[in-house]
Amino acid sequence: MRKNSKAAIIDAAIYLFNTKGFNGTSVRDIAAKADVNAANISYYFRNKNGLLENCFTVFFESYLEELEKGFSLLECGAELCLNAMVDNVLRYQCQNSQLTRFILREMTIDSQVVREIMSTYHVKERYMFKKVLEAGMGNGEFKKHSIQFSILQLKGLLSMPFLNTHYVTEVLHVQPHEKYFADMLSYEISQWIKGTLCTDHQVQEKMLINI
Repeated sequence: MRKNSKAAIIDAAIYLFNTKGFNGTSVRDIAAKADVNAANISYYFRNKNGLLENCFTVFFESYLEELEKGFSLLECGAELCLNAMVDNVLRYQCQNSQLTRFILREMTIDSQVVREIMSTYHVKERYMFKKVLEAGMGNGEFKKHSIQFSILQLKGLLSMPFLNTHYVTEVLHVQPHEKYFADMLSYEISQWIKGTLCTDHQVQEKMLINI
């Protein structure tokens, strides 16, 4: 048995949930992959659903923590703050790509757990993005945009590579697990923020600074 059986169980579950699906994975499968007794899963998580809830909690607690680090910079400017939030989240997702892929895929299923996640973690996420966008529009950094649709576009940019891994690797020939991926995507989203959200005045000022 591995020294840290709880961590081994979580790692095994994430791998199997991604490859076989949640419904196609049994407790015995997870125990065998983790090289632990099935009783350990009952001890730590009660059952497979308890393990699923743990995966959600682990992912979103850390996800929100990364968002909050960037959000704390709001007084330094809305664009800088939003870029920091994006960069933090992207790097977290890249470092935990298997967990991210599984969680984002599960979030597309209408279930009681997903509804609870949306009423807690997603509401907090929306609050932070909304505050940053409102601040940017209020101080003239950002153009007047629909906040809901701006968040929708931003969420799409952050989640698409992890929800559609095979498309990204096989069609676009981009490797999300490589270090350069987070750097490049973070840069490209910062360009989207600059070109789509920022006022022409803000863009011109940045161009002058870079000359």
